[in-house]
Amino acid sequence: MRRDMLECKDEQKINRFLQEALTGFLGLADGGDPYVVPLNFVWWNGCIYVHGAEEGRKIDIIRRNPRVCFTVSEHIGTMVHPVPAKTSTAYMSVMLFGKAEIVSDLDEATQALDQLLGKYVPGYFDRPLSEKHVSSYRSSAGSATVVIKIVPDLITAKEKPLEKERQFYKGRTVRDDIGRVF
Repeated sequence: MRRDMLECKDEQKINRFLQEALTGFLGLADGGDPYVVPLNFVWWNGCIYVHGAEEGRKIDIIRRNPRVCFTVSEHIGTMVHPVPAKTSTAYMSVMLFGKAEIVSDLDEATQALDQLLGKYVPGYFDRPLSEKHVSSYRSSAGSATVVIKIVPDLITAKEKPLEKERQFYKGRTVRDDIGRVF
């Protein structure tokens, strides 16, 4: 990491961030070409879980090369400054490097999908997902769903906290900040 002062080592903060963030980006290597896919995900039992069709480019690449990078980043706000080069962004980001595997255990796959439902539609369903539903589900295109587990061997995180007094809001102009000391 180039800017050590932005590194976040607070495991609780990293875990909370991964539990709450909504979109992650799965980076794959398709031969010599990069391939990045935005996905819903859940951070559960120290792993990232995603789901998708059992066939397609993403699955084909994972079968050929299971080494992946999964990135989650959230923009927290923009911070202004009368000097344009000092305008900045507040953010949190986490990168996980590891190995992707298709979950073959039906119980684990069902629990992971249930965790996804709990994250994205909390309280909507009144009972846990059943293994029967998971094993028999087919998409409108006729494809079965697979659960992919990303087991990290390295996790890095960066953050730049929001300085509230510098937070940009619609209507704020440089005239509002001339003479202010940040």
